[in-house]
Amino acid sequence: VANAKTANKAKQLVLGCLSMNSFVLLLLLGQVTLAQDAIDWPQWRGPLGTGVSPQSHPPLDWSSTENVLWKTALPGKGHSTPVVSGNSVFVTTAIPVGQKLPPKMSGRPGEHDNAAVDSEYEFAVIAIDRETGEMRWKKTMHRELPVEAGHVTASLASASPVTDGKFVFAHFGSFGLYCLDFDGNTKWKRDLGKMHSKHGHGEGSSPILHGESLVINWDHEEGSFVTALNKRTGEELWRKSRSEDTSWSSPIVVEQSTGPQVIVCGTNRVRGYDLESGRVVWDCGGMSSNVVATPVYANGMLYVGSSYEKRVLMAMDIRGAEGDITNTPRVKWTRTRGTPYVPSMLLYEDSLYFLSHYQNLLTRVDGPTGIDAPGVTRLGGLGNIYASPVAADGHLFVTDVDGTTAVLTHSDVPRIVSLNKIDEPVSASLAIAGETLFLRGESHLYCIGKKPKL
Repeated sequence: VANAKTANKAKQLVLGCLSMNSFVLLLLLGQVTLAQDAIDWPQWRGPLGTGVSPQSHPPLDWSSTENVLWKTALPGKGHSTPVVSGNSVFVTTAIPVGQKLPPKMSGRPGEHDNAAVDSEYEFAVIAIDRETGEMRWKKTMHRELPVEAGHVTASLASASPVTDGKFVFAHFGSFGLYCLDFDGNTKWKRDLGKMHSKHGHGEGSSPILHGESLVINWDHEEGSFVTALNKRTGEELWRKSRSEDTSWSSPIVVEQSTGPQVIVCGTNRVRGYDLESGRVVWDCGGMSSNVVATPVYANGMLYVGSSYEKRVLMAMDIRGAEGDITNTPRVKWTRTRGTPYVPSMLLYEDSLYFLSHYQNLLTRVDGPTGIDAPGVTRLGGLGNIYASPVAADGHLFVTDVDGTTAVLTHSDVPRIVSLNKIDEPVSASLAIAGETLFLRGESHLYCIGKKPKL
């Protein structure tokens, strides 16, 4: 994030001092370098970890054919978000293979039945050319009969990969953690054990990179922990047990005056861990069970939310926080209505956006104060929503499970400027990079861009 901000300031300074021709010449000579991560989408919630792509200018209108630069069929099923780095797009997927087996039932009623476990699966990473949509390679990392299939709406590849621009890290939970180079060569792999999720809902927490560390949240029903690994070797740097049941929230890393901290949400506590040692620096209670939404952070303020048996959203000033901060002045405000469940929050400048549970009700508040600005907007034309909202170039993008994306203005009163539908369901969150957005449907990956007019 710091590199992106520094690069942007440098770009503005150079543009202010040079003619455009001189600036272009310097670029060609290699004298000016812009941060690549500013125009990439290297991780689950984008380059800032907030759902925002700060230097992108994606199109506002598309369909299954209009403004589709390319459309690539994907084998298997995965709800992980694509990550974008340079000229590469990476996705993960789980592909059923082999002989069909009798349905494996969980013993729980209705939608929790694990009837989808009827064969072995290949757990694979796919690299796609960003310009052409050509599949460069598909690497099968593991093959196994799953111990549980997950919720009927889930996938066996729901954790998004992460990349540092040289390597891509793919987390399949019970089926392994892998580091590959951009040519598809496996550099290392780790087996962290088997997860047993609450209600058999499945797995989904995405890894996070910071410096030389790769952080994994391993919350499940039998011995939860958080761990940091050396990204180059896979060696475990530290592991800390967690008194938590299953959560699907992904960790984030934030810079503090004492060094970077790993933030992980859970049913019992939200905790800030020292990235170097794994020591718990501070913690806060008040969340619900079944925590799914990933927190967001900016300017010292951390926002966390959940919505299961109770609804809660909290804003905390964690600068210099130590010990238990529950019910202290560090908790700046709390809401108990309209809070997020499956989709994560979006933090755009000082505006915090979140969906009610997974319904088409979008709330916008002023982040530091929690004051409605203007509050709730019903997103007409959308149904249930699992994908997390994203933003770029003064607009929000919210996609429902039927494949319709509402584009809204980032303004005091958000308004819908377009509704764009593709012909397949969507559960994965959009990725925005440069002038394009990447939309993963149930069967295809779409690259959406502004086609030149003929």
